[in-house]
Amino acid sequence: MKIIHTADLHLGQTIYQNYERADEHAHFFAQLEKWCVDEKPDALVVSGDVFDVPQPSAAVKKAFNAHFVRLHARCPEMRIVVTAGNHDSASRLEADRELWELADAHVAGTPPPFADVVEGDAEYWRERFIVRLAKGYVVALPHMNGTRTAQIQSILEKIAAENADGKPVVMTAHLALADSDTTGHDQIGGIATVPATVLGEGYDYLALGHIHRPQTLGEKPDVPGESVELPAPVRRYSGSALHVSCDETFPHSVSLVEIDRHGGSVRVTPLRIDELRHFHVLPESGEAFADAKKAVAAVKRFAEEKKSGYFRLRVRHDADLPADFSQRIYEAIAPFGGEIRFNPKHVVEGAPAPSEASAEKPVFAVADLQQMADPLEFIEKTIADYPGLEIDEVRGLFEEVREEARRLDDEAAKKAEEAARKKKSAGTAENDDEDADEENA
Repeated sequence: MKIIHTADLHLGQTIYQNYERADEHAHFFAQLEKWCVDEKPDALVVSGDVFDVPQPSAAVKKAFNAHFVRLHARCPEMRIVVTAGNHDSASRLEADRELWELADAHVAGTPPPFADVVEGDAEYWRERFIVRLAKGYVVALPHMNGTRTAQIQSILEKIAAENADGKPVVMTAHLALADSDTTGHDQIGGIATVPATVLGEGYDYLALGHIHRPQTLGEKPDVPGESVELPAPVRRYSGSALHVSCDETFPHSVSLVEIDRHGGSVRVTPLRIDELRHFHVLPESGEAFADAKKAVAAVKRFAEEKKSGYFRLRVRHDADLPADFSQRIYEAIAPFGGEIRFNPKHVVEGAPAPSEASAEKPVFAVADLQQMADPLEFIEKTIADYPGLEIDEVRGLFEEVREEARRLDDEAAKKAEEAARKKKSAGTAENDDEDADEENA
């Protein structure tokens, strides 16, 4: 079984508030199309973050449709499997599921249910995530909050029960696994990770998305174009289609994956992506800028030499930069018609390190926690990602929240009972008045 694995397309991204990247994505898809035509994979697997925002524009949706319809037209025997990531609207992606089936594409937006389902529905919901190919299986799991290990394992067990021929099993996931290299993900407090055990067992290749650096967990760093053969199971991030910030200084690639049999060997070949515009940090060598005029002059030289690309500046923390410094940079690159693109967030060097006492406390991704079935359980499982966090203090805060919720529920129940009593009393009085009127009549 052969697949091409990619992820984190981020279609529609507008970077640094100014620059759209439609032509960069078109350049990527041209390469992806050639690889698909040349390699003739059984499936193209896209592991989440198809779009950069949950509600992409009509133009971005049109481009998405055009890219994948063309891939299907060029490679009609190749199955396309697309799953939702945390940047996508699961329901919006799922809404087009039936239409994409006409193009032999499987789209998975919403994740498996948290709670147990009635027996009559059990087969139906599992089938929604299983893609059967002539040479193997793909379990198409989108991004999901919370732990659904039992549900995932039941899907894998269903496949195991019917996989008498020992065909390879691929599974997708969009999350951060423990021990992954999160270089380039600039988040306060780090990025929350989970152990691989939450995804069950029974797959040969785990096609991961969410982390933008291409990597095979537990193995040496990639060498683009160099194949590595490993025993199953293999867990791999294909990496993002494009650099999404100047922090992503590593090569980007898609993964060509060949699996001989279930429980057998997995051959991974990273296919290097040629970026239409590369990222640079100026000065590319030497000390950080301390003078505005020298910085502007260096930007002009860079623009004239490179003709296109993104850049940011390294500046000293004590550099004397005028209030209109960024404006001067934009004026310097204006003649290049938007091909030279500026990230105004500088890399500041030479500043004294903050003392331990003044260091910021870890910050949680509140939006994720709000969707957890049991946020406290999530915190306890990921406590290692938040050094310095007092778990007992967090437990106490959660108990205070629960007590307040119970108090509010009690008050609401009492108000409802009082309202019902008053309504009943008013109804009784009204009936008494009607009886009295009838007697007087």
